[in-house]
Amino acid sequence: MTKVTIKRKNYLARFLAIAIGAAIFAAFTPTIAQAVESTTLESVSKTTGELRLSIDTTWVLLTGFLVFFMQCGFAMLEAGLVRQTSVVNTLAENFVDAATTLLAWWVTGFAIAFGTTSNGLWGTDGFFLNNAFTINNGTIDYAMGAGGSSAPISTLTLFFFQFAFAATSSTITTGSMAERTDFKGDLIYTTIMGAVMYPLVVHWAWNSGGWLNKLNYHDFAGSSVVHTLGGWTSLVGAYLLGPRPDRIWGQIPPAHNLGYATIGAMILWFGWYGFNPGSALTMSNPGLVSLVVVNTSLAAAAGAMSAFLYIYFRFRQWHLFCGLNGSLAGLVAITAGCAYVMPWAAALIGLVAGVLVLIVVDIIEWFEIDDPVGAFAVHGSCGMMGTIAVGLFGHPALTINKKSGLFLGGGFDLLGVQLGGVAAIAVFAVVFSFLMFGSLKALGMLRVNPEADRIGIDVYEHGASAWPDVYPIDDLQYGDDDDDEE
Repeated sequence: MTKVTIKRKNYLARFLAIAIGAAIFAAFTPTIAQAVESTTLESVSKTTGELRLSIDTTWVLLTGFLVFFMQCGFAMLEAGLVRQTSVVNTLAENFVDAATTLLAWWVTGFAIAFGTTSNGLWGTDGFFLNNAFTINNGTIDYAMGAGGSSAPISTLTLFFFQFAFAATSSTITTGSMAERTDFKGDLIYTTIMGAVMYPLVVHWAWNSGGWLNKLNYHDFAGSSVVHTLGGWTSLVGAYLLGPRPDRIWGQIPPAHNLGYATIGAMILWFGWYGFNPGSALTMSNPGLVSLVVVNTSLAAAAGAMSAFLYIYFRFRQWHLFCGLNGSLAGLVAITAGCAYVMPWAAALIGLVAGVLVLIVVDIIEWFEIDDPVGAFAVHGSCGMMGTIAVGLFGHPALTINKKSGLFLGGGFDLLGVQLGGVAAIAVFAVVFSFLMFGSLKALGMLRVNPEADRIGIDVYEHGASAWPDVYPIDDLQYGDDDDDEE
């Protein structure tokens, strides 16, 4: 009897212990589960954010490297299109433009472009990359975006990517001003463009506080911000410089090395895959980036073919130079709308650009403005046309404000903003360029000394020849850099 009672008491104690344990578990399980769930979600969210930042940063830096490599493309293209007595000077200008632009962009350019806005006109902070990052116990903490940027990347990443764009804008001018620009003058105007001129337009269009940006102006990668600005600047510079020596109007001096020019054009096409897709500044929307790549490719190909066909029907010959400029014209034209139009529209824009560039070359020649590489025709005219084309073919599912272009039933709202923005940038570029180049001309620092016209600018400015076995310099007498201009 006693044993049975003890056993029953043991069972009762065990039952009570289990019941109490179950009650305690039931009471605390939601709290524990919530804590575990919260910790897990926070960890996953943090890891996902870090992974996205790493992917976006890698993407933007790699595309920035491609854009910077375009400097090589411009150098080779221009070196091939100028005369053999000017190759060294052309290469030197393209090379030094990258160096001077980077320093100018670091000092003031980036701050004016992406700093906190002042009335939508210019930035007011971030000079010398101030407050771009901090260092804590050996760890670099990056500031995300700049004062006027919502980019999902660090300020330093944005700085480098946009520097490559700034260098492109100033390099455009070297082509139209080739063979007769004072090297000191080139250093000065390139610095001004990188420090003030280009950053102002960037602020208007790409800074979240810029006045054009607030109007929903559409220029995804710079048809107007980079190319129209550079094109008009180059035209004013070429006009104030005057023509190269022994220039016969109606007979454009032949390119001295079309092999160089072809390599340069193909490098530029390749570099454009950084220029346009990289401007998304993120890979969070791979579909959009892929659309940009396809549109860029179609426009380049269509521009090349329409230029080849147009020149063939005119002269019954397939001119390589025209085909090269046709592809570049298509690339420039689609740069504004590559993220806002459908592929069929991109091909149409390229077709128009390939013909437009050759027509504008003839117009510039008729006005007796010497543009050795057709820089304004490629960058100025096609940059404007491509930006305006967004207002004609913009797709409502792709545009910033979900408005359609005129030809897609959207009326004149989007087209009006595009026309106004292009006009504002063109007028600004012309006025600023006349002041900048006019001042250099008044100081005798725009056109190289007339002695360079006699012996060649390569010999006069650099004491060198790209082809010493063909164009020796030993027997040439060249002037002093300190000689006064006539």
